[in-house]
Amino acid sequence: MRIAAIHRYPVKGLSPEQLAFADLAVGQTIINDRRYAIENGPSGFDPAAPSWQPKIKFLMLMRNERLASLKTRFDDVTTTLTVECGGRQAARGDLSTREGRLAIEAFFRVFMPNELRGPPKVLEAPGHSFSDLAAKVVSLINLRSVADLERVTGAAVDPLRFRGNLHIEGLEAWDEFNLLGKTLRTPSGATLKVVKRIVRCAATEVDPTTGIRDLDVPEKLQRAFDHTDCGIYASVTAPGRITAGDVLEVV
Repeated sequence: MRIAAIHRYPVKGLSPEQLAFADLAVGQTIINDRRYAIENGPSGFDPAAPSWQPKIKFLMLMRNERLASLKTRFDDVTTTLTVECGGRQAARGDLSTREGRLAIEAFFRVFMPNELRGPPKVLEAPGHSFSDLAAKVVSLINLRSVADLERVTGAAVDPLRFRGNLHIEGLEAWDEFNLLGKTLRTPSGATLKVVKRIVRCAATEVDPTTGIRDLDVPEKLQRAFDHTDCGIYASVTAPGRITAGDVLEVV
């Protein structure tokens, strides 16, 4: 079993960014994964006392599939988010400044006015992750499971539909579920304990390139495999660097 690719999602619901490596810390996500979210109307989120909130309070693919048609990039050094729409830069802002956040918020007011329940607002709180899970985890997607889903649907299925952090290969289809409760170790000594299967929602119906809702993935999973799960969550239990190509050993 090896890591085929590493991804992070700096802003919830927006573009993935592929990484050559990532440094893992105990009990944390990949650095800057889901660091920001865009509030869709008042959510009650308090940056001074951050707590987990359900994803329906933010712009996200389950309901806002047009987000996938955007291409976004986040620069760690300048904390700047760039948004491209239709192949052109549509917005750019330093998310550490009020002016930068306002520039991004202004774009979303124009881009999707009919889907907003109130003013869009860029949210962040130090150390907080806007993950679908309250616990801070890393998500793993077995590429052979995705290939098996392709087999039963007869359609191409981009692994990025599942918005996972690690794409893994070398396992048989669906064997990732047999890793529950087990610990995976990387060459650097970083370890991840597998804690949960990932139940899939309507976000996976959206093509990650076109933004078109074109494949009912949860329904296909249920019909073919009698569950709606694809992927697993793991908690970091020992720190270290992971690199694309690393072998994962079951401890």
